[in-house]
Amino acid sequence: MTKKVIPLIDSRSFLPPTLPSILEAPTGLLADDLGRPLHDLRISVTDRCNFRCIYCMPRKVFDKDYAFLPHTALLSFEEITRLASLFVAHGVHKIRLTGGEPLLRKNIERLIEMLSALKTPDGKDLDLTLTTNGSLLARKAQSLKDAGLKRVTVSLDALDETIFKRMNDADFPVSEVLHGLDVAHQVGLGPIKVSMVVKRGVNDQEILPMARYFKNTPYILRFIEYMDVGASNGWKMDEVLSSAEVAQRIQSELPLQPMAANYTGETAQRWRYSDGSGEIGLISSVTQAFCHDCSRARLSTEGKLYTCLFASAGHDLRALLRSEGSDREISSVIAQLWRARDDRYSELRTQNTEGLTPRRKKVEMSYIGG
Repeated sequence: MTKKVIPLIDSRSFLPPTLPSILEAPTGLLADDLGRPLHDLRISVTDRCNFRCIYCMPRKVFDKDYAFLPHTALLSFEEITRLASLFVAHGVHKIRLTGGEPLLRKNIERLIEMLSALKTPDGKDLDLTLTTNGSLLARKAQSLKDAGLKRVTVSLDALDETIFKRMNDADFPVSEVLHGLDVAHQVGLGPIKVSMVVKRGVNDQEILPMARYFKNTPYILRFIEYMDVGASNGWKMDEVLSSAEVAQRIQSELPLQPMAANYTGETAQRWRYSDGSGEIGLISSVTQAFCHDCSRARLSTEGKLYTCLFASAGHDLRALLRSEGSDREISSVIAQLWRARDDRYSELRTQNTEGLTPRRKKVEMSYIGG
């Protein structure tokens, strides 16, 4: 039997951090080489998922023989909380838990309790949120809320049963995700965002049905351009349906008006229905890159810091944790890495769309979170 080569091994490469010669105390005002502040931290708590979405974890790669990370490789809840506290001291106000599917991580509520106890330097609560495919949300919503989670974002790529199951490739029904949304709303996890990845020729016929369904509801629907994350999803530019076209399709039936961003660096362009019956968001990461004010750092399941969703290598903070590095040392490394950050992959890709020939391998979304 021929051995299968999994192309994701390279995507989990990492760079050993070097301690700066002078250690420093955080000021909460950290900025990168392009002047972008550190505002958001996305923490992947597992590389496993019970879906096999075609744009994220295609089954032909993530099959029954795929070697996921062993439990000993994962950061413990204590390690995650310690790192999170250092990022918060540097200016992080928002933490998003991701995966894989984060609700598969055993006792995730305990981690949420620990993170919810953190405060910003000026004594404010963190904006603590979580992204999920919704499959376990109905049964866990109350415990998540009780643990201190503020809100959730739920992935839903179609309302049509056949299309949705083709997208998630796990034979999971739409009704269960919708039920999870309702339960999450009832327990107070909100405002709840619903994210639809739009892939031309696959689920773009669901744009208007999704808009109609979530209009006049408490949920904020967001449309995300199909992105070239990682190396496993076979991304092609002609499968991208631009946010401009999404807006045109919705406008043809449901008039929209632009809204101001909630904060600098927000990924979604906000629009509201002209009749005041709700809000949508358009995330144009391919056709209208927003690198210029990206304020997000990403921490992988095994403690690697990535300064861009499209990075090829991370920086090993777990090694510092497990070699008894002090808070001052780890904090100084974080500051050094963020100050050196000059990532703007999406802007460069947008400028050279025709030049999308094979490039360095990028980290997989399922490993680092969206």
